[in-house]
Amino acid sequence: MHMIRAAVAGASGYAGGEILRLLLSHPDVEIGAVTAKSSAGQLVGSVHPHLTPLAGRIVEDTTVETLAGHDAVFLALPHGHSAALAAELPEGTAVIDCGADFRLRDRRAWAAFYDTPYAGSWAYGMPELCVGADGKQRAALHGTRRIAVPGCYPTAASLALAPGFAGGLLAPEGVVIVAASGTSGAGKSLKPHLLGAEVMGAMSPYGVGGVHRHTPEIEQNLSGACGEAVLVSFTPTLAPMPRGILATCTAPLAEAAGVSAADVRAAWEKAYTDEPFVHLLPEGQWPSTASVLGSNSVHVQVALDERVGRVVAVSAVDNLTKGTAGAAVQCLNLATGLPETAGLAVAGVAP
Repeated sequence: MHMIRAAVAGASGYAGGEILRLLLSHPDVEIGAVTAKSSAGQLVGSVHPHLTPLAGRIVEDTTVETLAGHDAVFLALPHGHSAALAAELPEGTAVIDCGADFRLRDRRAWAAFYDTPYAGSWAYGMPELCVGADGKQRAALHGTRRIAVPGCYPTAASLALAPGFAGGLLAPEGVVIVAASGTSGAGKSLKPHLLGAEVMGAMSPYGVGGVHRHTPEIEQNLSGACGEAVLVSFTPTLAPMPRGILATCTAPLAEAAGVSAADVRAAWEKAYTDEPFVHLLPEGQWPSTASVLGSNSVHVQVALDERVGRVVAVSAVDNLTKGTAGAAVQCLNLATGLPETAGLAVAGVAP
């Protein structure tokens, strides 16, 4: 079988390094150019010491010329930097963008949350996302050559709640999501508030008041699941851990009368029974970020708070794996006709 030759742009960051880690174990992918801007000319081993098989490779400059000629190109670039580069790549190349540039379908939503020109939208790379009562986003990814990888928070929140909206159980207003993320979600650049002395032993909120950029993406996903506009109050928090997201998501029942805990669980079972990477945990067992570390899995649990008529869905995801790089590799597999699970781990690393 033809080996897919893949380049990784923005390889010096956390997401780029995670893509490289996963591709090293992929049976059908050969790693081509490894590129970055600020790290160009350095050895991969000096940027990512854990990537021993690539330690002697030189990080090249990110140019169209360097990336051309590959079967696939992963873009792990800052928001606003992917569009211009992608426009210069051949149409036949599978381009998987890990940034936000092509995630949103609504130009107005982009303008409200981002400060760069709207670049349009690509196929949205969350295969397991419920689309309507019986559809999944996976259908839009087979054979496509331009894919937008979801954000990490939207992955956790959307997969936690979408089955309830697809099943007609949840109301589109009054949705509240509070999610804790490890510090790697903020990227690799040095920032005072991410210093160990600031983070250890502390938790703090940020992006409070509906201003976090992932809010419209979560709303887009949940609206697509139920067929009408969903409004979300989203508050992220920073947790003293390197990686992982724990999202606690609640939404009111559309009609509280007659809906049982069994009805709620049945909707999530219907959505995820056959999914290789989304796991509805046994009743009474709750997600933990430690359980999904290094894996492409999402752990989900759901409960009905009958007293207030709200559903509580909790999910755990590794923000660097399923939250970014794992999703990108999963999308590459779908785009190129490979087994969807190729090169991706279901089991996490413990302890």
